[in-house]
Amino acid sequence: MGKYRILIVDDEEALRYGLQTYLDMEGYDTDSVSSAEEALSLNLSEYDLILLDIMMSGMSGTDMAKIMKQNPVTADIPVIFLTAKDSDNDMVSGLNIGADDYIAKPYSIKNVLARIAAVLRRCKPKPVSDIVCNRSTLVCTVDGKAIRLPRKEFELLALFLEHPGRIFTREELLDRIWPENTFIADRSIDVHITRLRGKIAPYGKNIITRSGYGYGWQD
Repeated sequence: MGKYRILIVDDEEALRYGLQTYLDMEGYDTDSVSSAEEALSLNLSEYDLILLDIMMSGMSGTDMAKIMKQNPVTADIPVIFLTAKDSDNDMVSGLNIGADDYIAKPYSIKNVLARIAAVLRRCKPKPVSDIVCNRSTLVCTVDGKAIRLPRKEFELLALFLEHPGRIFTREELLDRIWPENTFIADRSIDVHITRLRGKIAPYGKNIITRSGYGYGWQD
C-alpha cells in the first residue's frame, strides 16, 4: 500500500492547517475541509482515516459520523474524533457511534500521531487477494463469499484487479466495457463505480479516483 490518505474535518482554520502540516511531514497524504457538509461532498471512500471535530458550525461531527456508518461504502473508514469535549459521557457517545478513538483538545501532535498509527494498524484493510473475479466462471468472491454483480460491474472489477496500480480514463473504460454502445454518458461510469464500491465493502476504497482522469485499483 502507498501513503495512507487522511481527511481532517475541523472548522478551526489554524488547528486544521497546523495538523495537516505535521501529518504531511510524517508522510501521510492529507486533505482538510472546514465543515461536515464539505467533507460529505467528497469521495470519502478514498480515505484511510477521518480526523473529525465534533463541535462545528452547521452539521456536527457526530451527525457526519452517523451518516458514514450507515453507508456501506464508508462504514469501515476509521474515525478519530478531535474535540474540546472531554467528559466520560461525550467519549462514550462518540465511541458508541462507531468512532475508533477520541482525542480531547488541546492535544499534542505526538499524541495524535501515536493514536493515528495505532488505529491504522488496527483497521488495516484485509489483503486484496481476498477478492477474486473469475472470468471463466463469471463468479466474483469477496472473502470467499460469492457476490452477485451485474455484467458491467463484474467487468469493471475484473479489469481493475487485472491491472493493479493502473488508472483507466473514462474513455478507456467506455471503450473496454461498453464497446457496443457509444452513447453511454461518462457519469454512467461514476454510478457503476459507486454501486460496485458498496458491494465489495470493506474493499471499496481500493477503487481509487484520480480527479479529472479516471479510476483504478490500488492495494
